[in-house]
Amino acid sequence: MDDDLKERMENHPEINWSEVTRQAIQEKVETLEVMNELTSESELTESDVQDIVTKINESGRKRVDEKSA
Repeated sequence: MDDDLKERMENHPEINWSEVTRQAIQEKVETLEVMNELTSESELTESDVQDIVTKINESGRKRVDEKSA
């Protein structure tokens, strides 16, 4: 953790940062477990998934650009 973040955290001693970290890790692990369960039978390759992600990101950027114009 960088010094800036540590200092900002120290400005809030009322927060149990270990618990915040534990909860964040637990949430991430649970999300990954759900994703693994949903994709366990999938025949998609990593390349297929990356192609889909790229298309979704491009579509989202296009939508944001259109709304900004």
